[in-house]
Amino acid sequence: MTQDARAAQLLGLDKPPLSRVLDMLNGNGEEARVVGGAVRNALMGLAVADTDIATTALPGEVMRRVKAAGFKVVPTGIEHGTVTVVAEGKPFEVTTLREDIETYGRKAKVAFGRDWQRDAQRRDFTINALSMSRDGKVHDYVNGRPDIDAKRVRFVGEPATRIAEDYLRILRLFRFHAIYGQGDLDPAGLAASISARAGIATLSRERVRMEMMKLLAAPQAAATLVVMADSGILLDVLGGVPRADTVARMKAAETAVGVTQDTVRALAALGVSIVEDAERLAQRLRLSNAEQAHLASMADGWWRVTPGMSEAQARALLYRLHPDRYVDRVMLAWARSQSDTGDVEWRTLVRLPQRWTAPVLPLKAADFIARGIAKGPALGKALASAEADWIAADFPADAAALAAIADRAMLAAQA
Repeated sequence: MTQDARAAQLLGLDKPPLSRVLDMLNGNGEEARVVGGAVRNALMGLAVADTDIATTALPGEVMRRVKAAGFKVVPTGIEHGTVTVVAEGKPFEVTTLREDIETYGRKAKVAFGRDWQRDAQRRDFTINALSMSRDGKVHDYVNGRPDIDAKRVRFVGEPATRIAEDYLRILRLFRFHAIYGQGDLDPAGLAASISARAGIATLSRERVRMEMMKLLAAPQAAATLVVMADSGILLDVLGGVPRADTVARMKAAETAVGVTQDTVRALAALGVSIVEDAERLAQRLRLSNAEQAHLASMADGWWRVTPGMSEAQARALLYRLHPDRYVDRVMLAWARSQSDTGDVEWRTLVRLPQRWTAPVLPLKAADFIARGIAKGPALGKALASAEADWIAADFPADAAALAAIADRAMLAAQA
C-alpha cells in the first residue's frame, strides 16, 4: 500500500461520514478537499483527531448543500468563510478558499477565492499546507511532501515575512518542531524567529499559554526548549531565566518510574525555583488559580527533599502534601538533583504513596472537649499541637501513645 493510500485509509476517506460530506460538497462546479493537519498526520502515519475541509463553494452555498443533505450546520466563523458541518455526530470545519489581498501585522485583508495554490500559500508551514481530494490524490503546492518525509518544519515562503504577519508563529515553529520535527530546527526559520522575538511581547497571554502548554506536552519538548533557551526566546516568554535542561531529566524520571507526564509539572521544571516564580508565570501565561497553586506547591522547599530523607520524614511530607503534590515535589527535586533515572533512593522516595497511605489523625476535637477544653482558640491550639506531635512520632495508633500525645497537647494549649 502506498503512503497516499495509507493516509486516505487513516482519514477514512471512503467511509461515512467523511465520504458523505465530501460527496455533498463536490460537484456542480465546486470542489472540496481535506486540508491541513489531518492530511499531515495521515501522511505521517499519526492519529487524526479533527478533519478540516476546504471548498471552492461560498459559505451560503455550503450551508444550502448541508441543509439539503439533512446534516446539521453551525455558522461558527461564517464571516471568515467557516461553517461547522455535523454529520453522523462528527463535526467537520468547512472553510471557503481564501487569498490574502493585503497583510499588516497579525491582521490580513482576505477575499474568498477558487485557487488552491494561493490558499496553500497562506498557511504557516509547508507540512500544514497539503490537501487531499476525494479520489485520494495529495496536492502539494509548497514542497511540503519532502518536509513531511524528512520530519522538517519549514515556513511557507520567507520566514521573516510570515512571522511579521503573526508573531505567534515563532512559538508555533518550536511547538510544531517538538511534535513533528526531527533533528535540528530549520535554520532560516530559527534565525528569523530570533530576530523577531521582541514581537512575542505583543501577543495575548492566552495565546502564549496555549502554545507553551502544547509544546511542553510534545515528544521532543525537552530538546526544543533547550534551543529556545539558548536563543533567548524563552527568557522573553517566561520573564525569568529558564532551566530547560531540567525538563529532560523530569521527563526521563517520569518515564522511568511510570509517573504520568504532566504539563504543569514540566512547566515547574522549566521555570520555577521559588514560590514567587509561580506567581510570575501565572501572570505571564494567564494560568488558572489551580495551576498557580500547583506550581507554588512544587516550589515550596523542593530543595529540602533529598534521597537521604528518612522514611519517617518522607511520610510526614506525604501526609502534609497528599499523594499527587508529594509526587510532584519529589519529582522536581529529583530532576534538579542531577541523579540518574536508575537511582534507587529517588525511586523509593517517589513510590512511597504506593506502599503507604497517610492515616487520619485519631484525636478529634471531642476528645479535648471531654478533657475540659472549651471551644475556641485553646481547642485549636490543642489540636494543632497534637497533630504536630503525632506526625513527629511517625503516626502512632496505639492508645497509650495517643493518650500521651493528648496530655502534652493539653499542657501546650493551657500554656
